[in-house]
Amino acid sequence: MMKKTVLSVFLFSAIALNAQVENNYQNEKSSNWTFGGGLGVGFGSNSYFNLQFAPRVGYKLTNDFEIGFMGNISWQTSDFYKSSMFGFGPFANYYFGRSFFVSGNLQHFFVNYEDKFYDFKNNQQETALYLGGGYMQQIGNNSFLQLGVMYNVLYNENRSVFSGGLIPTVGFVVGL
Repeated sequence: MMKKTVLSVFLFSAIALNAQVENNYQNEKSSNWTFGGGLGVGFGSNSYFNLQFAPRVGYKLTNDFEIGFMGNISWQTSDFYKSSMFGFGPFANYYFGRSFFVSGNLQHFFVNYEDKFYDFKNNQQETALYLGGGYMQQIGNNSFLQLGVMYNVLYNENRSVFSGGLIPTVGFVVGL
């Protein structure tokens, strides 16, 4: 009798727990909010080190169209200079068949640069309009890895703090 009671309680608990998990998944799946970003680390000659963090939050207006806000924080240092950069702005993504996307984002950057060799300091601002696209790979129930290429259409070689207008992108998004 005791074994049947314990088995019945265990079976009922497992069914109730399973129903609760499925219900939570359905609630998460119906949310239009997305979260994600990227993280970068770089090393190089002359004690070069770079750390970058780029969080994002988005909202799906439709299953294929998302708008949101993103940030970008970067620190760089070497034997010759150090710099920090903070950027933020809106973005929009359009998804094709859950495999490809086109993207645009406008970011305004605040850059602090210090040359260690010449004792030179500079604070500068720059706006960038990145347009591009890429490929998405599903890595979980509603999580994706995004790989892409973006180009800053406002890039000016003579005035920009960036070394080039073309940038590769790698990021993770949860909630699509």
